Amino acid sequence: MKRLLLASLLGSAIALATSATAAQTDLKSLEKAARAEGEVNSVGMPDSWANWKDTWQDLEKKYGLKHMDTDMSSAQEIAKFAAEKDNATADIGDVGAAFGPIAVQQGVTQAYKPSTWEQIPDWAKDKDGHWMLAYTGSIAFIVNKQLVDKAPSSWAELKDGKYKVAIGDVSAAAQAVNGVLAAAIANGGDEANIQPGLDYFAEIAKQGRLSLSNPTIQTLERGEVEVGVVWDFNGLSYRDQIDPSRFEVLIPSDGSVISGYTTIINKWAKHPNAAKLTREYILSDAGQINLAKGNARPIRAEHLTLPAAVQAKLLPNEQYAKVKPIENADAWEATSKALPQQWQENVIIEME
Repeated sequence: MKRLLLASLLGSAIALATSATAAQTDLKSLEKAARAEGEVNSVGMPDSWANWKDTWQDLEKKYGLKHMDTDMSSAQEIAKFAAEKDNATADIGDVGAAFGPIAVQQGVTQAYKPSTWEQIPDWAKDKDGHWMLAYTGSIAFIVNKQLVDKAPSSWAELKDGKYKVAIGDVSAAAQAVNGVLAAAIANGGDEANIQPGLDYFAEIAKQGRLSLSNPTIQTLERGEVEVGVVWDFNGLSYRDQIDPSRFEVLIPSDGSVISGYTTIINKWAKHPNAAKLTREYILSDAGQINLAKGNARPIRAEHLTLPAAVQAKLLPNEQYAKVKPIENADAWEATSKALPQQWQENVIIEME
């Protein structure tokens, strides 16, 4: 029996060692192929978003990959992949969680599971590796303290204010779509019942307080946004880049949503190995810490030790007490698809 057990253990050890060696060989082959391609072109992954800047710099320094990004919304990224097909100008994109399954359904992605695959929660990935969240975000407010006397700490306070509210393009941007969901959650709704969020913003629009400005670093810096509805990591990054004393970022105390973003690799990518190596690096410890430096919460946070200075830049944990994840992915997918039309019919109409 002992001999059998020993043989079994030795067999398992050999199998594991062989598997590890194969994985290392595969990564070496991937790196070699990516270096030969020499570049990776992205969409929706600009330097200022979630600190992509450091990742692009690392990829060039470590692997010689030149990089260019064209910033666009999640919906635009998928549409670009589908329209260009064999004439692809982009290799990889970053889309909101709700758009990952949509991209797969439209047949514009190719699968790649990084070596850290097992450390990514099941709820945060496609079983075949077409998409997997790299980082999470929660909907927050960014408040220009030069334009707003008292920062609203909740959706209820925001509704009672006099300042304009900027949420961005609900017809295309995952950040804006999740902003509506966060307002719905705070007002008794959820991913299957978005109406409370639509009613909330319809009231803001009736008051003449819905701004058509997109809350970006440019509009915030120019003073065009009084209160913006943004992901926490974007708000914190914008604040730090413009002037930390000028802006306040907070999670609304009466409810918000936590979601995330996933890379999608273009089915017709001209540099497919560079795109796969990019995903591999993003999900590595170094890539995850880069995202945390951009105030995004890494999906592999439980398996990381963040530098103290990075941890200190994030919002206090107690601000996330009323934050909820998407619990019904199918319902949210259906709601996300219907939301642009509902936004026009319920909210935009009140601005006319």
